Amino acid sequence: MSTTPLAGTELAQQWCALSALHERIAGRIEKRLQAEHDLSVREFSLLTVLSRQSEGRHLQMRQVAEAVVLSQSATTRLVARLEDRGLLARTICKSDRRGIYTDVTASGAALLQAARPTHDRALEEALAEAEGEPEYAPLVEALRKIL
Repeated sequence: MSTTPLAGTELAQQWCALSALHERIAGRIEKRLQAEHDLSVREFSLLTVLSRQSEGRHLQMRQVAEAVVLSQSATTRLVARLEDRGLLARTICKSDRRGIYTDVTASGAALLQAARPTHDRALEEALAEAEGEPEYAPLVEALRKIL
């Protein structure tokens, strides 16, 4: 399928708008999570991803990195920081001693539960604000349709 130069330009503009909207939303959430829970957006995301694992099921570090959109080395550093704060714990896999699992601790789960409403409020506020701007309104509308 070929696109006309105009269609390509429009697509690029929409992509730029989406990227800018993401940054605005992430910035607002970051400020609120830091101020109220001493958590970054990435830390919140990591806790969320890891908390979704059912008992006995674990993600490989590569899968965790993909889920939080970080490199494996950056994810490892992030895990280490949260482990130092007592929010995560790493354990060695009993069936494969080379495997290391990362689990959310009780403290991590409590912090995540406390931070979720803050995250959700900040997200909703950012979306409501962006909805009033013509550049972002169609993106917000599309997002609301899939939620």
